[in-house]
Amino acid sequence: MPRPVTVITGASAGIGAELARIFAANGHELVLIARREQALATLADEIAASGKPRPTVLAMDLGAGNCATRIADELASRDLAVQFIVNNAGFGLVGRAAELSRDEQLAMIDLNVRTLTELSLAFIASVTRERGGILNVASVAGFLPGPGMAVYYATKAFVVSFTEALHRELKPRGVRVTVLCPGPVPTEFQARAGAPDHTGPSILERDARFVAMAGYRGLMAGRRMVVPGWPNLLVTLLPRFLPRGLVVWAMDVVQQRRFGR
Repeated sequence: MPRPVTVITGASAGIGAELARIFAANGHELVLIARREQALATLADEIAASGKPRPTVLAMDLGAGNCATRIADELASRDLAVQFIVNNAGFGLVGRAAELSRDEQLAMIDLNVRTLTELSLAFIASVTRERGGILNVASVAGFLPGPGMAVYYATKAFVVSFTEALHRELKPRGVRVTVLCPGPVPTEFQARAGAPDHTGPSILERDARFVAMAGYRGLMAGRRMVVPGWPNLLVTLLPRFLPRGLVVWAMDVVQQRRFGR
């Protein structure tokens, strides 16, 4: 029988790397996917040095399309079966939508939305058979409009909505589906987005380890949604009680102060 594995995308740094460490520490055999092969290999060596099975490393550009077929072929060749899939790969861009590269923004949609959806759906049969689950990484941004990061915020709104619905649909099959919605987390995300290292109030900021642990525990408990830290939970709730126009205006002001744009 194929060995059950946990597939983690965007595992080369930040939340993805911490999720890999936590899953490995809890006895999961891993498949780590990202573009940077050396960073994945270093993480795999670290996990192996802790006495856990060395993760399989797949250096792959998930934005290139047809990623589910490519991953499935790699796993089949190694006699591996997906038990858990963690869709963490994604990126953001700071700036006004009309001024940013259209191609880059469309690439963001491809990775943050299309790839996440493709991988969430492609392995449902395997995840069901292995009594596993799906963890999709979104953001508190998914609950807000985002002038200054319009497309990024919209992609995370999709992830929240899609994952909540998938949770409901797959629960009768015994499949756990969880959306992880962190607030600001100091990682390489900021540099890729063109943002300062610290992009939010300190009361909202949580480190990658804290966020990853919350996500892992939430997934194992079968929770629909995890928002690490009560201040961030409050951020997701407030827009429900305020006029939408006021929320859009306030977010525009906040973003301009954060990014100076």
